[in-house]
Amino acid sequence: MFRQLSPVQWLVDAVLAFGFFGVTGFLFYTPSSGDQVWGVLVSLGMAVALGLRRFSPFLALAVAWVSALAQMALGLQPMLSNVAIFVILYATAAYGTRLLFWIGFSSAVAGSAAIAIYLVFVNSYVVSSGLDWRNLPLAVFVMLAALFALGLSWTAGALVRTAARARETRQARDAARAQVAIESERMRIARDMHDIVAHSLAVVIAQADGARYAAAADPAAATTALGTISSTARSALTDVRLLLTQLRHQQGAGPQPTLADLDALFAQVHAAGVDLRVQIAPVPPQNVPAAVQLAVFRILQEALTNALRHGDGPVEVWLAWQSDHVRATVRNALRAPAREQQRVLDDPGGHGVVGMRERAQLVGGTLFAGATEGGFLVDAHLPIGAAA
Repeated sequence: MFRQLSPVQWLVDAVLAFGFFGVTGFLFYTPSSGDQVWGVLVSLGMAVALGLRRFSPFLALAVAWVSALAQMALGLQPMLSNVAIFVILYATAAYGTRLLFWIGFSSAVAGSAAIAIYLVFVNSYVVSSGLDWRNLPLAVFVMLAALFALGLSWTAGALVRTAARARETRQARDAARAQVAIESERMRIARDMHDIVAHSLAVVIAQADGARYAAAADPAAATTALGTISSTARSALTDVRLLLTQLRHQQGAGPQPTLADLDALFAQVHAAGVDLRVQIAPVPPQNVPAAVQLAVFRILQEALTNALRHGDGPVEVWLAWQSDHVRATVRNALRAPAREQQRVLDDPGGHGVVGMRERAQLVGGTLFAGATEGGFLVDAHLPIGAAA
């Protein structure tokens, strides 16, 4: 019912109300004999309603109705202060609640009828001591004219209200889009962090286990494993630093691996003790989009990380390049039962299979990841060239 106003708005409305009362109540008010006091009071009521229009449109409308009814009850003629009614109807439509919005419309209709009845029938009854129904067409004309004037004020307020609601909707939509963009960026960074850290730690753990078992029997193998751990950790640290730079500076370049980095990825997995069998046929075409290269690398990285953590036996990687698409397949035997392996990889709290699917979808492709009769299979189809 009450709206928050700034001190400046309060001051403007107060000055407007006092000025309006001074002009309509004294300067331009020419009452008939004996009506001056009542006319001033009616003008005061209209001025108060005008000053309250933004703070409480409902209260302003109520004060205006009381003043108008008092004016008619006292038999006063139309006054200059009555123009405040137009501003108040505008305020009910522009600032009021939904209920007050329609109350204002009803007031415009009821006020038009009251004006017509008062000006045509009540005045004629007072003057001639009887009703003259021949004035009915005139009453209809007066009512339509008043309805047009009052309705125009209410309609102007309704248009302002609609424009304000449209502006609020547009701002809310822009805020929602910004929030979606932030969330998308957060998920992308989470995927990159997961891919970098999970893969590197899987390699480090495998090498550390191998070094621990081989330390006594084969010191040279232990030394080689420690070297692999060192290089893998340094590479992961570099990628994490680049990713953190991207977080601090929006335009910073984050880690963006390409097809040229696949050899290093395969070497890391092979050095971790995995029997890795890679087949690439034919050679990748020229000008493969960077987004597709990144998707291929991250999908293979995640699939090999899962194979390293949960798989058993050889891991087969097959990259089939065509002119319009590439098919990336990773197959491995399962160390755990297939059902348990699927439950771990489909964990909703993780980024593994979900991240691979999202990366495939980002470039317009599809991905299947699940347990099959021969083990666990990751099969991605990604468009390239015009198809992408």
